[in-house]
Amino acid sequence: MESKTIANGILRAVAVLAGIVGLAYLVYLLQPIIVYVLVASLVALIGRPLVLIFRRRLKLPKILAILLYILLFLGIILGLISLFIPVLVDQGKNLALLDFNAFQEKLNELNRELDELIGHSPFHLGEMLESQELENKLFSGLDMSFIPKVLNGVLSMLGSFSIGLLSVLFISFFLLKDTHLLQRIILAFVPTSQETGVIHSLNKIKNMLSRYFLGLIGQILILFVIYTITLLLVGVPNPLVIGFICALFNIIPWIGPVIALVLMVVLTMTSHLGADWNTVILPDVGWVLLGFGISQLIDNFFSQPLIFANAVKLHPLEIFLVILAAGLLFGILGMIIAIPGYTALKVILKEFLSENKAVKRLLKNV
Repeated sequence: MESKTIANGILRAVAVLAGIVGLAYLVYLLQPIIVYVLVASLVALIGRPLVLIFRRRLKLPKILAILLYILLFLGIILGLISLFIPVLVDQGKNLALLDFNAFQEKLNELNRELDELIGHSPFHLGEMLESQELENKLFSGLDMSFIPKVLNGVLSMLGSFSIGLLSVLFISFFLLKDTHLLQRIILAFVPTSQETGVIHSLNKIKNMLSRYFLGLIGQILILFVIYTITLLLVGVPNPLVIGFICALFNIIPWIGPVIALVLMVVLTMTSHLGADWNTVILPDVGWVLLGFGISQLIDNFFSQPLIFANAVKLHPLEIFLVILAAGLLFGILGMIIAIPGYTALKVILKEFLSENKAVKRLLKNV
């Protein structure tokens, strides 16, 4: 009897393990669909207040209110893309006007100034930038066959983006049309005895994430204003578009602000090609660095504490560890969804394991 019980236990454990592995493999195969559903849920969560405003203030039927929001969201996405294209064209023109010899002379002059300051420049730019030598290094072995590959990659990316965008909008429409659709799908896999707890958890998660994303929008708007003012001061073309794009990068923790800084510095330099290095380009870059520093001080000491403390109630160390772990496991996408996902997990643990000592201590603020 005892051996039979042990054998049954082993078989049950093997079956559970096989089920977990099979489920993980299924999630891996369906990863694009899962991402679409998650993004669509986010779009629906952000759009629900607007849909309610359209219905109450404009007296629109529910379907028309949802369609109006979908069209508004699609218009914003396409508008951003159309606004970004002139930026690329302008910067391409600036780079096309670049005088290679003048650029080389500017770098040589900078190297001589470094020699005077520190005795001898460790970079040896004067030796590296001999015109013929540098041209050989840049263009030797250059295979122009990469151009069709790049074009195919761009077309493939545009196709994937179009399919993803349409899928997200389609799913978002039905999530907004039937606000309890996702809840019913989840409850279909939950035991009846646990339905009340699941519904309570979903409502709490919805409220917390709504506050979080509204705070995130406010954070992006603050950065957008500071970035735009900075770019206006240094005379970079299309400051509104560039400022908004750089502010959006802040959605990516840690890496996003660095990308935004590099983008602003590069665009500042390419917008002033041909100007004097010491009196124009370097001072303008300095203004960009100052504006970026101010934005990060405001973001780190005002915006983020306000969002994380009031919306999701997370400790700074907790935030750091969660984002770090999610980034190591799932890359940039993991860093973006780390806080919302961890917030949902905390609510679920609080609901179903509230009597556990560790959960009670760790989640006392939830």
